[in-house]
Amino acid sequence: MATVGIIGAGHIGSTLARGLVDRGYDVVISNSRGPETLEGLVADLGPRARAATPAEAAAAGDWAIVTVPLRAIDAVPVEPLAGKIVVDTNNYYWERDGRIAQLEEKTTTTSEMLQERLPASTVVKGFNHIMSGQILTDGTPAGTEGRRALATASDSTVGVEFITRLYDEFGYDTVSTGALAESWRVERDQPAYVVRQSADELEANLARAER
Repeated sequence: MATVGIIGAGHIGSTLARGLVDRGYDVVISNSRGPETLEGLVADLGPRARAATPAEAAAAGDWAIVTVPLRAIDAVPVEPLAGKIVVDTNNYYWERDGRIAQLEEKTTTTSEMLQERLPASTVVKGFNHIMSGQILTDGTPAGTEGRRALATASDSTVGVEFITRLYDEFGYDTVSTGALAESWRVERDQPAYVVRQSADELEANLARAER
């Protein structure tokens, strides 16, 4: 099974780490404060998990998850993530991140910003519009009536295919918005944000989004 490098150990990062370990993945998780601050989390996750620096986690992963506040995007390691799929969970919260002119002017998206930071990586939006506490509880087997769906976006069909498989492992259907430039449709204050919805309902909510 693959090793996943996780950059960011907040609610989403630690929840995805648990979900991945439970599904047989090895996890190398990091935060900005140092591996020693993650000893309790790693002990809870068990032998498939270890703590590291962000650069070490990025290098160790066959693929990676970046789940840091947007204000910390410039600290995401670049070189160790080259050639890898990177799942981006981020959203823009100006109250936390400060005002970012490009996002205020709606000339880019958070995922495009990460792709610009990681030009040799394949960035794919994932797990950004579900509450962290629901990630491991709302999933159901494929074919379940009304199965919850999650959205994604990527400039690469490989990225979309990857996250579709990963979502299915966690118990969710997938709806793609298309390119990263369309990922605003599933971010904060849009109809699809943090609501339970089937694939049909998600498609409708994405279509209703207004920028």
